Amino acid sequence: MSLYQRLNDGQSADGSLGGAASSNDPGLQELRHRVHSSLIEELGPILYDKRLADTELKTKVHEALHRAIAAERVPLSAADKAQVIQDVSDDILGYGPIDKLLKDESVSEIMCNGPKQIYVERDGKLQLDEVTFIDDMHLRRIIDKIVAQIGRRIDESTPLCDARLPDGSRVNAVISPLAVGGPFLTIRKFSADPLRIDDLIRFGTLSVHAARFLQACIVGKLNVLVAGGTGTGKTTTLNVLSSFIPADERIITVEDAKELQLIQDHVLSLETRPANIEGKGEISIRDLVKNTLRMRPDRIVVGECRSGEALDMLQAMNTGHDGSLTTLHANNPRDTIARLETLVLMAGYDLPVRAIREQISSAVDMVVQLQRLRDGSRRITHITEVAGMEGDVVTLQDVFLFDYSAGVDENGKFKGQLKATGVRPKFAQKLADHGIRLGPEMFSVGGGGPQQTRQRNPR
Repeated sequence: MSLYQRLNDGQSADGSLGGAASSNDPGLQELRHRVHSSLIEELGPILYDKRLADTELKTKVHEALHRAIAAERVPLSAADKAQVIQDVSDDILGYGPIDKLLKDESVSEIMCNGPKQIYVERDGKLQLDEVTFIDDMHLRRIIDKIVAQIGRRIDESTPLCDARLPDGSRVNAVISPLAVGGPFLTIRKFSADPLRIDDLIRFGTLSVHAARFLQACIVGKLNVLVAGGTGTGKTTTLNVLSSFIPADERIITVEDAKELQLIQDHVLSLETRPANIEGKGEISIRDLVKNTLRMRPDRIVVGECRSGEALDMLQAMNTGHDGSLTTLHANNPRDTIARLETLVLMAGYDLPVRAIREQISSAVDMVVQLQRLRDGSRRITHITEVAGMEGDVVTLQDVFLFDYSAGVDENGKFKGQLKATGVRPKFAQKLADHGIRLGPEMFSVGGGGPQQTRQRNPR
């Protein structure tokens, strides 16, 4: 338990309960503030000198910390002195109290609902963590530090900001006057070592047969939409699917904040830019998607379609840029097509609905649908072919479906797997033309059940 928490629990610095110092006691609170201010004043520009190695900067900070605490002449136990040093060091070199949560591999999301209430997500479940910030200003300093690292800003004129950490973790911050009750900070963590298809099979996200099928579809240059709700694993799945793209192809990624971690060498990553303080200079996803067409891409990977860029993406898919990938928010494959129609209309053109649907049916080959189930697990529930048009309706047919009928085990975990429906997709011939032949066993009814998941992954 940190010094801050012991103070908040009414304990003294040495751990005793008698004569406890509360969080309002100026003594220990001011000590930390004075030490922190002394360090900033002493080290100044050194803290932001990128030429200085991390180890050298850490040594200088710790040496200055010891000098600052010694100069204060405040009696502290060895444990409390070490804790003050750790806390101030985390503030200056890291991200304050949440630094240890960022290093905890079991934590997938961190949600700061103000300085005193921090929730984390572990195994798909939310938990209230014991760490806290001192006050609003303490949390705000950490937000400012994160935002400044990528050259963005957050203040009263722009109280919303999307950012990212050096490891690619996605950050959203909201401050006053929009945030009532303190600054809000949400961090979606991404592993430094990206998940591979083996990991998704091990987690039960999909089966071996489905993994082989998806690999064939990506190598065969099918256009794929990855759809799902918030936090269902769309970006992770998109990253895994992108890993199947052959290494000799030129890949261009377009994102709001860089999250994709492609393993190929020939990858160009584009990132949007918000407007400046004068409201000028914004570069949107749509601007970047249009620009990619002038960069001779073999593959275009868009982190997420949220607006009119969906039209540009469809046009790219229909004009020779096969094998493009993107994600969007939707609850099932039919909703995915309906939402895509809505996004195309947001481009600002008065297009007939039938024309939009014809564009979708000719451009999109497949929808990969994800859901977060009741047990907290993230599963691919549908792999669905976009089969064409019947009248004015885009027709879909499911190639793989999640087996809900398997029920749950004694721990409430779903036992079902992603299984083949027995339908052979129409695009199988397109894959065959590229030299990729899918055996009939891949589409046998129930294929890809639990017995197959123990087989060796095709990669």
